[in-house]
Amino acid sequence: MVKARVARMRQLSERLFPERHVYLRSGGETRGYVLTTGRQLILAGVAGLLGLWTLGASASVVVHSWLDSRAEHQIVRARASSERLNAELQARLESAVARMTATSGSLDEMANMVERRHGALTQVMGMFHDVAGAQEALRPAEPLDPNRPPLERIVAVRMDQERLIARAEDFAASRAERLRLAFRLAGLNPSAYVGPATGLGGPLVEARDPRALAAVLDVDEAFAIRIRNAADNLTDMRALADAAQTLPFGRPTHGARVTSGFGARFDPFNRRPALHQGQDFAAPLNTPVLATAPGVVSFAGVRGGYGRTVEIDHGRGFKTRFAHLNTIAVRPGERVSVGSRIGGMGTTGRSTGVHLHYEVWVNGRPQNPARFMRAGDQLVQQG
Repeated sequence: MVKARVARMRQLSERLFPERHVYLRSGGETRGYVLTTGRQLILAGVAGLLGLWTLGASASVVVHSWLDSRAEHQIVRARASSERLNAELQARLESAVARMTATSGSLDEMANMVERRHGALTQVMGMFHDVAGAQEALRPAEPLDPNRPPLERIVAVRMDQERLIARAEDFAASRAERLRLAFRLAGLNPSAYVGPATGLGGPLVEARDPRALAAVLDVDEAFAIRIRNAADNLTDMRALADAAQTLPFGRPTHGARVTSGFGARFDPFNRRPALHQGQDFAAPLNTPVLATAPGVVSFAGVRGGYGRTVEIDHGRGFKTRFAHLNTIAVRPGERVSVGSRIGGMGTTGRSTGVHLHYEVWVNGRPQNPARFMRAGDQLVQQG
């Protein structure tokens, strides 16, 4: 039975790839070459692998480009929505001046609302005090002219409050979305790094219902919803920023050129297709090799074909590996920070020249280091 199947497969192969003879004439001399069925099958297999490799790489580029454009589109759409809301609020407030009478009751009611909103805004702005760029983005308007009528001054203050809360919403949402984009570039789910929203803290932590939050802050429900939106986005932004500082988003060396990427390639020793589980960088001997995130050195020594190797455990299932080093500058158990020098580039182990082989592992699986470096570049651009 098995022999019959083998015979049929052989006949099919010979029918698809019959033996061919190639003749080359050069300098008056003719040489003949025989392309057997087996050789043609090998060439067809190599061509197929190259085609699949090219298709996979192209698909990866298309997916990353789609994710980038989608995230940027969401940011632009959020900003446009915020600007429209701001314009509508300003129009409503300006019309309120025409509708309101100059009676003491209406004036007192407006003044009390402005005062209560000011207290709530003070708490919100306090949340942004240590966020880079927030002080300039959330700067209040210039002091009002004291000679203006009282009603106009109250309405002007309320309009400025509306502008401030709109800026706070937009600022927090834009920063949070850029961080989410960086995590998606690395192939990570941002939601996994954002815990339960703690909002404004203190007694406001449990005020998830807009009516409850409005009662706690003593403001109208619409204003409370906007405060909650700004607080939730700011909470996400802080959680993602804190997580990003612990993940391997840095570059393992500077001034080096990439010589081989992650994925299928031909092994430089046996010229056969193989999975390359990291990214290679070429530079002069002893070029500094740097930790890409804070962590603890879990291994420092010689590891088989990797030669002199350093492995760092970053927690949360993340591990990085730096191989083919010429020198090692750390010890097992040593805690390192991002950018710390852990060794010098070399050509130890199974290596064809001076270079660094860099790997990123998540929960025991190798990842594409280029994605993590793109995420780090995104964070640097964000500032």
